[in-house]
Amino acid sequence: MEEAQAVGQGNIELAERGISAETKLELTVDQVIEDYVGSLGWSQVLQVFLVSLAWIFDAQTCLVTIFSDAQPATWRCKSNSNTTAVLASSAASLCKNTISSSRGHTAVCGLVPGTWEWVGGHQSSIIAEWGLICDRRFLAALPASLFFIGSLFGSASFGSLADGFLGRKRTVILSCVLASITGFLTSLSPNIWMYALLRMANGFCRSGIAGCIVLATEAVGRKWRGQVGQYGFFFYTLGFLSLPVIAYPTKHNWRNLYRIISALPLAYSILMFFFVSESPRWLLVRGRSKEAIDILKKYARLNGKELPQNLILANPSTATAGGDQTVATAADQAEANAKESIWRTKWAVKRMVLVMMAGFGVGFVYYGVQLNVENLNFNLYLAVAINALMEIPAVFVGSLLLSFMDRRLLFSLSAFLAGVSCILCILFSGGRKSATTDHENKTHHGSWGQLIIEATGFMAASLAFDVLYIYCVELFPTNVRNLAFATMRQTLMLGAALAPLLVAVGRFSPSLSFIVFGVLSVLSGVLTWWLPETRNAPLYETLKQQQEEEKQKSESNNSGSTEAN
Repeated sequence: MEEAQAVGQGNIELAERGISAETKLELTVDQVIEDYVGSLGWSQVLQVFLVSLAWIFDAQTCLVTIFSDAQPATWRCKSNSNTTAVLASSAASLCKNTISSSRGHTAVCGLVPGTWEWVGGHQSSIIAEWGLICDRRFLAALPASLFFIGSLFGSASFGSLADGFLGRKRTVILSCVLASITGFLTSLSPNIWMYALLRMANGFCRSGIAGCIVLATEAVGRKWRGQVGQYGFFFYTLGFLSLPVIAYPTKHNWRNLYRIISALPLAYSILMFFFVSESPRWLLVRGRSKEAIDILKKYARLNGKELPQNLILANPSTATAGGDQTVATAADQAEANAKESIWRTKWAVKRMVLVMMAGFGVGFVYYGVQLNVENLNFNLYLAVAINALMEIPAVFVGSLLLSFMDRRLLFSLSAFLAGVSCILCILFSGGRKSATTDHENKTHHGSWGQLIIEATGFMAASLAFDVLYIYCVELFPTNVRNLAFATMRQTLMLGAALAPLLVAVGRFSPSLSFIVFGVLSVLSGVLTWWLPETRNAPLYETLKQQQEEEKQKSESNNSGSTEAN
């Protein structure tokens, strides 16, 4: 009876709108969401929340090397165990040896092995455990670089899987499980070479997690796409903030830090499997329109609404009249959608190249500035916590600005601000501390001006990073969206892979590292001026559909301008 009443009510509503119950109501996914499901109802809020939790684990996996690979702050001579942290000339008299350099940790390079030790213990970081100082110092940058190189290749692989047979949801789950396994194995590394190899594997496996931004944005209306993307980055910030909290109790054993963060994504993948829905847009372009409608019905029901009984989803590649699709036709359309390629479409290639170039600069700056905090004259835990806190205003300011500002303008302004701030950091550096400066002085006599400018620059870089993710999602259609997003992340990860090398150089020349970060950030902001604006634009389903509709819109705008003149 209830079902019959629901059908009757649906028919009455259709009649009031002048639509016969027997007539098929063919709508796009955008139209269904906007007119019947709701642009952002409780069902989508829940979906976005559960999907966005994955960002927490992505941040932890990505940024854990800030602590695990950090250069220990202090050392002491074994000949005087009661001595606290000592450096350079003081150590020379205690350890009775000639010191080759008077700058920072190069002081220990002239000491006899075994006459000194790290204050935090030999397991406080990989540098302490495997002696990655002096002539082996650049090996310390290898794991972080290989991690991002692994992410570079992983982005392409998981992007293809998410657009192909595996789908958005299962790709994120697979990525979480594999990231958990490789993270735990990293804690068992016997040497720097195995550690670097496992970090690369970990970077490859975590790449699919970033696909959660596509899964989240494809469930909401066009008005909320930017904000939903920003809310996802809020959870990334929570993951960033959680790192100092987890790292401090494990500061004497970096292996325990990896064991803790590897357990979390495994538990999350189970939660996601049961409570997160697949993207209806992806299901549609794969020829699974019935499943797509079922998910849209579920969204509508949780929002207190109901879809029309005669609803069918319009496939943008449909070639048959009247919208009727046979099973064979739907399969043919799905196959045709899958065969479309970014690299065989001229306008898409141009966009992709520009997005990739901008992504390289943003990735280099965003990840490089985070890793470069060790080159500031501040306590590492304090500097990391402040940087993490700066992600919070970046998320909220981004959410506000995206509601009324163009994506292109907002990205460019953010990139410019980040670049200028990096360059200004040089003016506030205050110079390097002498070799005789102890750990306490290093902590309390850093340049607050430099820290404030650096934190402001990082907030701007974070905002640019977030906006670029959303911008890329909106620039390309559903059947290649995840691959385009993953390709952009490839160049972003390439920039991130090179950043640790500049950070290693920055230990000797902080000014050089900040100049390079600043210039690349400004160039990234310039590049996007050759891209179209996407605010309030629909999410297209195929390359062909997007090309035709954008062409029609452009011709309409041009004719309108001509008539006005």
